[in-house]
Amino acid sequence: MSANNIILIGPMGSGKSTIGQLLAQRLNRDFVDSDHYIEAKTGVDIPRIFDIEGEEGFRVRETKALKELTERNNLVLATGGGSVTREENRKMIRAAGFIIFLDTSVNQQLERLKHDKKRPLLQTENPRERLEALLSERKPIYLELADLRIPTDRKFARKVANEIIPQLPEYLMNS
Repeated sequence: MSANNIILIGPMGSGKSTIGQLLAQRLNRDFVDSDHYIEAKTGVDIPRIFDIEGEEGFRVRETKALKELTERNNLVLATGGGSVTREENRKMIRAAGFIIFLDTSVNQQLERLKHDKKRPLLQTENPRERLEALLSERKPIYLELADLRIPTDRKFARKVANEIIPQLPEYLMNS
């Protein structure tokens, strides 16, 4: 395992993928979104995995993907919002690098995700209620894991990336 990765955690719609790509470009690192990695490995999209295997089947695949990804170096890694719910994943993420929690309100999530039909956990009668429940369960874990917390509400991704870079530890800037 390597400790020089930058790992983004946070709820869906917090900007992990977009901000991760910007950070990777600016820092000359590879970028991987764990959800996209799983889709590429399986050849099917995440909603299909949820349909066939349920959330538990997806979480097993997610843990396997994180095992592979956290072995890499100089990576900016965007994790799935629920990846932190498993202790095994938290241990891998903790050991693999500097963790940034992109903190986002439920209102902002709803705004960013209102046209997204590919989020299995949002295919419900009341998406707000679902997001609130997920956030109340996961936010304490995000806060506990994070080396750095960055609020992202009403901010463009480029502004958030510009906020993060000066706060990174020196050893990550020269990798």
